[in-house]
Amino acid sequence: MTTTITPRVRNLVLLLLAVTGMLFAGAGTASAHAALTGSDPTSGVVVDKAPTQISLTFSEKVSTNNDSLRVLDPKGKRVDVGKPSNISGTTYAIQVRSGLSDGTYTVAWQVVSADSHPVAGAFTFSVGAPSKTIVSVSDQDVGGGLVGGLYGFGRYMSYAGFIVMVGGAAFILACWQRGAGVRALQRLVVSGWVALTAATLWLLLLRGSYTTTGKLGDIFDLNLVGQVLQTKTGAALVSRLLLLAAAALFIAVLFGAYDKREEEEKRDLTFGLAIGGGVVAAGLAASWALAEHASTGLQPGIAMPVDVVHLLAVATWLGGLSALLVSLYRAPADNQVGRTAVQNFSRIAFGSVLALVATGIYQSWRQLGSWSAFTDTGYGQLLLVKIGLVALLVGIASISRRWTARLADTGETATAAEPAESAVEERAQEKEKAHASASSKTADSSTPSAEVSASSATTTSEAGASSATASAEDDSDVAATSSPSASSKGGDSEAPGGSKRAAQLARQQAAVDSTRQKRLRDADPIRFGLRRSVLAEAAVAVVVLAVTTALTTTEPGRTEEDAKAAKASSSSASSSSAGALTLDMSFDTGGTDGKGVIRLDLDPARVGGNEMHVYVQRPNGRAFDVPEVKVAFTLAAKKIGPLPVTPDHITTGHWAATGIQIPMAGDWKISVTVRTSDIDQTTVDKNAQIG
Repeated sequence: MTTTITPRVRNLVLLLLAVTGMLFAGAGTASAHAALTGSDPTSGVVVDKAPTQISLTFSEKVSTNNDSLRVLDPKGKRVDVGKPSNISGTTYAIQVRSGLSDGTYTVAWQVVSADSHPVAGAFTFSVGAPSKTIVSVSDQDVGGGLVGGLYGFGRYMSYAGFIVMVGGAAFILACWQRGAGVRALQRLVVSGWVALTAATLWLLLLRGSYTTTGKLGDIFDLNLVGQVLQTKTGAALVSRLLLLAAAALFIAVLFGAYDKREEEEKRDLTFGLAIGGGVVAAGLAASWALAEHASTGLQPGIAMPVDVVHLLAVATWLGGLSALLVSLYRAPADNQVGRTAVQNFSRIAFGSVLALVATGIYQSWRQLGSWSAFTDTGYGQLLLVKIGLVALLVGIASISRRWTARLADTGETATAAEPAESAVEERAQEKEKAHASASSKTADSSTPSAEVSASSATTTSEAGASSATASAEDDSDVAATSSPSASSKGGDSEAPGGSKRAAQLARQQAAVDSTRQKRLRDADPIRFGLRRSVLAEAAVAVVVLAVTTALTTTEPGRTEEDAKAAKASSSSASSSSAGALTLDMSFDTGGTDGKGVIRLDLDPARVGGNEMHVYVQRPNGRAFDVPEVKVAFTLAAKKIGPLPVTPDHITTGHWAATGIQIPMAGDWKISVTVRTSDIDQTTVDKNAQIG
């Protein structure tokens, strides 16, 4: 028994796959916000001796300024000196005053992660014994408040403007070239350009306050604006403005020279405009990919082009959907979007959704990392909300595809529209006859027979118009326009109130024309159904875009879970009284006198700074003074390392190193290389849980 899969079932399956891909993709960008994974001293620890510096280790590189790291005494006064410095990889340190008194100290930090988002936090440690402190250790409200809300709105408008501008232009070039002359479509695309340009300038002004003080009054601080221009995000925003200038030229050509060409000439220009517009659109999408999530984290070289493809696919689908909606509702009745254009968009939109499958699956792996992140992290929970919304969107899209198929079956012209249009044309002819009769009456008002004749002609024309039209409201407008009294007043253009009456008649005529066009659009039940389903799609798409914007500012599940694990391990290590690690490893370099034993002590064997001592002994237990000893730390599970350490020679058989930074808790492989002569050396290793 064989089962035949119908095209409708196949399309539904592909659309459901697209839901999975797009939803996993979240915001169209992937990677992580920076998270604090370790510190020295650790949070809550009590140390006997006051430290000379405070170091913090993050999950990725961050940007700092003079106030990024602060150390406050129990009374809230700063005890840090100098500027924060990057001491190794993702570890940053700040020096503190010597001779700190006993008590509880607060470390507050506020940095900008490599994906452009500000992050902040605070923790405490104590010297000697804990004490009361007036400093609050709650997380700082960085990126929040009024400035954060305004910045989030600017991000939403920038995405919306990009989607409308790119998708609208693509709809015209690829689906409906006659749409270049439709005023409603022109306003849509231009509005997208204006929204994106204004939002980019808005973000450029807000960026400095958003990542530092959070004060609304600092928006126009030129010093902050200058600092923003020196960052990766500032450069991306400026590049976006330059590309928008090129986009303005493209739009001018599309709605100017291109619109005025004949159909055959348009076909020749379409390819060139598509190439130029595609380059500009890809450049605009890259301004997000190069500055935000995709530019950092796992495999940025792959993630950035994937992100560009994802953004272009979203713009083609949702932006084209908005253009189709405007075409169905606002295009003139004599220039309605055709069956071929609707079918073309249906195919292009379906291809765009398939592109979201390929890019979305990859993005989901980068952002979540595990199924548990769906329910255990804020990002995963927000993503579940988007799952329901996009599932609803795809369901409505399937209804639109059915209307499109019915439109293709019935042909270009709906049968219900023909009698209505014929009636309107007949009414227009009767209206002209009525005007002619009224004019004749005005010209020869002294002849009674002419007056009777004009009145009779007017009455006849009114009856003919009434029988030819289906709308009583329109008939009354025509009768009022063609009445003898109105004609006699119109004969004297200088009569008092004539201009007011003319304006009233113009408004009435505009209402008649609007009603006529609406009737023609609504006369075809298939087009009416398509308009309603597309409107529902667009409404859901607006909400989806809002959730997507929120996802771009939410810490992805993978990073949140890693940070939780690192903090838990660090807390466990700080509460342990015996945190030191000791390893014994035997070695044999193979040469003469090449055997011995290595003893490695790591204290306190936790995330952050550590002190290491290496002792080399002969098999009989005596100190062995070998020429060279090197150590390396590797965390294979997280692809970190090897992190090389070259200890200093202290005395016979004794090497030591301080300030060894362990960035993350886990099962570390500790490798020790021993050289006993110029040519004889070996490397031995052991795994140990650190942190």
